[in-house]
Amino acid sequence: MTQAMQDFLKSNNIHEVECVIADMTGIARGKILPRDLFLSAGEMRLPKSVLLNTVNGEQPGNGPYVGPTDPDMICVPDPTTVRIVPWAAESVALVIHDCQNFDGSPVNLSPRAVLRHVLQLYQARGWQPVVAPEMEFYLVARNSNPHEPLTPPLGRTGKPESGRQSYSIDAVNDFDPFFLELSSFCNTHQLGVETLIHEAGAGQMEINFSHGNALELADRVFLFKRAVRETALRHGIFATFMAKPMEQEPGSAMHIHQSILDTETGDNIFSNPDGSASTLFFNYLAGLEHYVPQAMLMFAPYVNSYRRLSRFMSAPTNVRWGYDNRSCGIRIPNSNTANRRIENRVPGVDVNPYLAMAATLACGYLGMVNGLTPSEATDGSAEHVDDELPRNLEDAIMRMRACQPLGEILGELFVRAFCEVKELEFATYSRVISSWEREHLMLLV
Repeated sequence: MTQAMQDFLKSNNIHEVECVIADMTGIARGKILPRDLFLSAGEMRLPKSVLLNTVNGEQPGNGPYVGPTDPDMICVPDPTTVRIVPWAAESVALVIHDCQNFDGSPVNLSPRAVLRHVLQLYQARGWQPVVAPEMEFYLVARNSNPHEPLTPPLGRTGKPESGRQSYSIDAVNDFDPFFLELSSFCNTHQLGVETLIHEAGAGQMEINFSHGNALELADRVFLFKRAVRETALRHGIFATFMAKPMEQEPGSAMHIHQSILDTETGDNIFSNPDGSASTLFFNYLAGLEHYVPQAMLMFAPYVNSYRRLSRFMSAPTNVRWGYDNRSCGIRIPNSNTANRRIENRVPGVDVNPYLAMAATLACGYLGMVNGLTPSEATDGSAEHVDDELPRNLEDAIMRMRACQPLGEILGELFVRAFCEVKELEFATYSRVISSWEREHLMLLV
């Protein structure tokens, strides 16, 4: 427990501390402790198996991953993550924790530990990843019945959106009270949010983050989702980060911009001194082309995720790359030499941010260290390209299980556990009888 953290809690008259970790789904788990107990304990303990929860609260047989006794792990606060919880009724702070075994080693089932390990591989090579996520999400009317479709909420005008309002200022202003409070919360919560736009869907918004360290950005995305949902509840609506919440509307993505700096010089290794693209730039591209389909389970982790990936809906079904080409899964934005970067457009916004960033950096890393060569840039539309990505959750699970290079980087135990969590989620989903089945099969087959 650092002195700076103690001073922060006392100077802000904090009553309670939310001690949180992210499980494999990206859900915040943990405990809420009185300030004095938090300071005196210096850590918290949770069962390791908490990391294995499915999104619907079940767990696979966890013996192979945590042992037969369901042991505890030690959760140690990261002092760099302490923040005020601005929507709390009292003075409450939040601290993200790292999961450790009792010998001090990281718990390899922890998504934050997976990302840390990938970043350590970069550090050993003298590289420093820089990332910037873009997050799309929907504001929807409150809906307590999961059998009813979601609908756009009512704004200040008292009318729901009825058409596409891409980049509309007025459509954003219709929810001014929500966004003003969200902006205040994000500033207090130190989330580094930069830009707000209205996306194509009815009630669909996009927030861009300032670029920075991948672990710090994953923390901020993890906390941002909760901030948006909390703010929406205060305004009588819901916010959803489902990849495809409404049938007739576009899905929501979390595009990840990424570049790599030389840790000694601070130069962007994607650019040569003369301003041209470097060999490592093309190696990184090739790594994404080759391994993103194998890592798809971390970019599209739910059944619903694959409903987003559709041609002509700004959601790629390919891993082609092109310059300023949004029909490609991998886009190279126009930029100067120092800011040359690559945008991975494949991930949905429903991802665990730690795992999505770990996976995209792992793909690029494999391309660089193995000297892979990419395809030619796609000049025209890539919408005609045959599907190059898994089209369903089962396919993604099989591909990830079979990819040894990714398993070695992300951790073979973690990959096996993550795949089993997703298999259990799919099994519970498969038991559900959908309205489509009742409508078209009940009286016709």
